[in-house]
Amino acid sequence: MSARRTLGTGDLLRLGVFGLRTRPTRVVLSALGIAIGIAAMIAVVGISSSSKAALDRVLDALGTNVLTVTQAESFAEQVPLPATAVESVQRQDDVLEAAGVGKVEDARVYRTPYVPTAETKGIGVLGAEGDVPEVLGGSVAAGRWLDPGSAAPAQVVLGATAARALGIDRVTADTRVWLGGRWVQVVGVLGPLQLAEDLDNQVFVPRGLAADLGWDGHPSAVYTRADPDRVAAVRDQLPRTVSPASPADVAVTRPSDALAAKNATDDSFTGLLVGIGGVALLVGGIGVANTMVITVLERRAEVGVRRALGARRRDVRDQFLVESLLLSFLGGVAGVVIGVVVTLVFALGQGWPVAIPLWAVAGGLGATVLIGGLSGLSPAAKAARIPPTSALAAA
Repeated sequence: MSARRTLGTGDLLRLGVFGLRTRPTRVVLSALGIAIGIAAMIAVVGISSSSKAALDRVLDALGTNVLTVTQAESFAEQVPLPATAVESVQRQDDVLEAAGVGKVEDARVYRTPYVPTAETKGIGVLGAEGDVPEVLGGSVAAGRWLDPGSAAPAQVVLGATAARALGIDRVTADTRVWLGGRWVQVVGVLGPLQLAEDLDNQVFVPRGLAADLGWDGHPSAVYTRADPDRVAAVRDQLPRTVSPASPADVAVTRPSDALAAKNATDDSFTGLLVGIGGVALLVGGIGVANTMVITVLERRAEVGVRRALGARRRDVRDQFLVESLLLSFLGGVAGVVIGVVVTLVFALGQGWPVAIPLWAVAGGLGATVLIGGLSGLSPAAKAARIPPTSALAAA
């Protein structure tokens, strides 16, 4: 008597595909549960990675070597920065460029002199020293920046938000604002300053005009662009450079740190959403297990006939296990496609670079197949244990 031949891999795959094709509706619904889980994971990781890539691109463009010098927070009376702070910083060897701004407390700017005094729209006035947008990696959206020097003529440059509030989107020879009881020429409008968003709703004026409006000459912030290889050293030196007598009254921060902190906060939400995707994937695995259990019950007669014709228990077990693996794989592939498409649509809609980590795709698909295999183990083993006589009797 010849030994019974064990089913090969090709035979098992053909049997598995045949088993799935006989119940297409149930297969689609079960695969959909798997697909939703893997799509959620891929989309969450892909969107998060694309967001990080967009932030990295912004930081590369703006630079991470910008430092901001301000008054140190204190319970006692704050000591203003010296009037020579910008000049002192500019003299440092490792400083590439620096610029400062100082708040003009009582100055207000309006579109016309007929606007009620109380309607300031939150717009502030800053005396400027140096090229502020250049140091902060910003741009002039229209016109130009202020003329240098304290003897510059009366003129203003509007921050991006301030320009929108005043209804000014372009600069001509007739573009003026009402400032300090007189008309002042608008020479430029800035684009958004991502490293100093608090400046977007401000109006910048030369030092001379700022002094006429009541500025005491003390800057409220000095923006410094340092040598990229010496940022830490410059950060340590700046307090003593600005105020040799009382460096403790000077605080130095790096604006890009705030963007990095925001990105770290986003990471915590990403972890939460990935966990939700994992739960959805687990639910999909339970759906696969349920489908396989029902399949085994419905196909008891088939199992009995195959066993009566000489099929081994291992062959029956492997057949049902292959079906569960194929079902999970199909759902996983569909989920990967859906997740990638969702990421593409969202990232391109936001103007972000598309960044989908390969590990997320491979790991998600692998986890899907693993969960599907584990889900199918018990039903496959149950099918293999069905006695041929009872299976045929139940047919």
